[in-house]
Amino acid sequence: MKNELQVAVLMGSESDRETMDVCLQELEKLGVAAELEVHSAHRQPKRTVEYVEGALQRGAKVFIAGAGMAAALPGFVASLTTKPVIGVPLASGLPGGIDALYSIAQMPPGVPVAAVAVGKAGARNAAILAAEILALSDETIAKRLEEMRAEWRRK
Repeated sequence: MKNELQVAVLMGSESDRETMDVCLQELEKLGVAAELEVHSAHRQPKRTVEYVEGALQRGAKVFIAGAGMAAALPGFVASLTTKPVIGVPLASGLPGGIDALYSIAQMPPGVPVAAVAVGKAGARNAAILAAEILALSDETIAKRLEEMRAEWRRK
């Protein structure tokens, strides 16, 4: 694993940790340098801006942001960087997290955010998608992804 940060994972609230830990664990399995922190687009916008800027300086190439209800965090992060941002909708508002999914998927032109499934499955897929993005220029991660897929086929 490289010393520099590759993926910055954010969540809007400490209550999101159980879901977003799945994302961090998947990244760790793939040998991707990542960290998980609580940042709020609504409650701590200045702190969130400082974190994103610092993560970029430390080498972050992809951002993953988990958020529920209005799900502003992924879009807010995307407004601060041209690096890929993956939004993980969390089920905390309307049943099934549909409000968060719509909020993440309906970004305005010029500020794209990739949206994955709601909840833990989405958190896991966000990690895999981030690794696939990194694998475009990192053969070690590409090989780990191939090995992971081969293991899934065996199972």
